[in-house]
Amino acid sequence: MADDKTAIAAEEHTRELTNSGTKDVADSHKFDEGKLADWMSANVAGFRGPLEVRQFKGGQSNPTYQLTTPSRKYVMRRKPPGKLLPSAHAVDREYRVISALYPTGFPVPKTYGLCTEDDVIGTMFYVMDMVEGRILWDQTLPDYQPTERHAIHMAALKTLADLHNTDYEKIGLGDYGRPGNYMLRQIDRWTKQYKASETQHIDTIERLIEWLPKTCPEDTQHSIVHADYRLDNMVMHPTESRVIAVLDWELSTIGNPLADFSNLLMQWVNGSIASIPDKKAHGIPTMEEYVEEYCRLTGRSGLPDLNWYFSYNIFRLAGIIQGIVGRARDGTANSPQAAAMAARVPMLGEASWKFAVKAGAV
Repeated sequence: MADDKTAIAAEEHTRELTNSGTKDVADSHKFDEGKLADWMSANVAGFRGPLEVRQFKGGQSNPTYQLTTPSRKYVMRRKPPGKLLPSAHAVDREYRVISALYPTGFPVPKTYGLCTEDDVIGTMFYVMDMVEGRILWDQTLPDYQPTERHAIHMAALKTLADLHNTDYEKIGLGDYGRPGNYMLRQIDRWTKQYKASETQHIDTIERLIEWLPKTCPEDTQHSIVHADYRLDNMVMHPTESRVIAVLDWELSTIGNPLADFSNLLMQWVNGSIASIPDKKAHGIPTMEEYVEEYCRLTGRSGLPDLNWYFSYNIFRLAGIIQGIVGRARDGTANSPQAAAMAARVPMLGEASWKFAVKAGAV
């Protein structure tokens, strides 16, 4: 997995270079800013113009804008223009979960309003507070001292445990997702994406497609699942080791919390953290320490099925990458790295199957 670790570290660096800061609004994402200002005047308490609009850099599937006024900054997330899949880019779901979590004290931005009509900027959108702090792109935290690294990673873990401990029914999210058979539905989803994008026969992937659903652990606990929880999807306090906002809730639902936690642990399995030989000296918690603390925070006695979840998460990554390869093949995505990505899929299949064997596959 050394090549894959190198690739992931490079991806983290690339994300930092391409996603940090703002830019002029792309021509394809421009809209009538006067109409937005009028809507905010009518719907956002305390709004006072004039309004300056800039677009955040990066490839967010939901275009994201910085809205600056003389007194404060806001963030707007919108559906992209054009023809979309029916269930994709559900900014109303993002708005709902953030709005439900904010009163509990969980670190999310304050929301100000949702517009479901298309006649203001052309698509549905919502406005929330601009939370300013540190976004940490490199999971190894090279710019920090060991004690700070440890504190930051433990703060991220505590925040995830707080999310999983939240009574989602009590805050009005009882119908936010279907909790039953969450992992089986995820396996089915990524299997279908892989098959729809398949460009070569990979024996280990075929074995995984057969083995994963047959051995899937039962969903014994249900919680809000962020589904893309990592350091660069949160804002840390400017000076303290404390999460002040969790961002990018596009994939969130009600499901198995171990899907979230095991995905976070993948940094220790095949991400940049895995390349650190002496984690204690570096200040990064060991995987064992992370698992023990998560169990303590969530009242679990242990996590016996982690190897299965690691196998699943690598399989999921293979499905995601194969989807990119397939779109490049079909001419619906411009990816000069498509060939290199295609070469990674068999490697991921092998890595996933190794964890499957550890979980009992034969």
